Amino acid sequence: MRFKDVFSIIGPSMIGPSSSHTAGAVRLGRCARQALGSSPEEAVIRFYGSFADTYMGHGTDLAITAGIMDYDTDDERIRDSIRLAANQGIAISFQSELKPGPHPNTAAILLRKGDRSVRMTGCSIGGGNIEMVGVNGFDVKFTAIYPTLLIYHRDRSGILAEITDIAKYTGINISYMEVDRKSRNGEALTVIESDQPFRHEAIARLELLPDVREISVIDLTIREEAR
Repeated sequence: MRFKDVFSIIGPSMIGPSSSHTAGAVRLGRCARQALGSSPEEAVIRFYGSFADTYMGHGTDLAITAGIMDYDTDDERIRDSIRLAANQGIAISFQSELKPGPHPNTAAILLRKGDRSVRMTGCSIGGGNIEMVGVNGFDVKFTAIYPTLLIYHRDRSGILAEITDIAKYTGINISYMEVDRKSRNGEALTVIESDQPFRHEAIARLELLPDVREISVIDLTIREEAR
């Protein structure tokens, strides 16, 4: 069972008008930005359901752009984020999808920079809370309420034990963990949420594991320049 914290009850400090259409959208954008690891050169956002119907009137386009720029939910620059993104050379496009998404407030985000890219699908589920439901073709879920690791690796016997051993010896208290793979012995993604921020030592040791290809850290409590 996953417990709600005070953020889930009272909602975030935010620029309005809607916690679902703006605050949640900011957090969706920040997840994608942090998964990419830097400011993108291009962003393609597809809106589904209520997002698709009302994103311009409710400022969801501004909010998700602000998140992609790593602004927080109460940042005054949200209102001007699309112009600021253009000034930074970020090409952003918005598309509306007629087919339903997994939730009425769903966005699929594609970010590119050079030869790197990330595709994430997430839902704004109310009160500024989100649920990510897909990452680069993997069916995984996480809320980003807690610091989160995305560990891309090859599926093989023993690798999850090695990951959890490192968590144990570096003081990571795993609050949630999920794994998906594209095929047996093929590409896999392990998602770990932790009760505390991930120490650099833990990430460095995980990166040294055989068959670990890449690690992304998502921590919405801090801005990237503060890391």
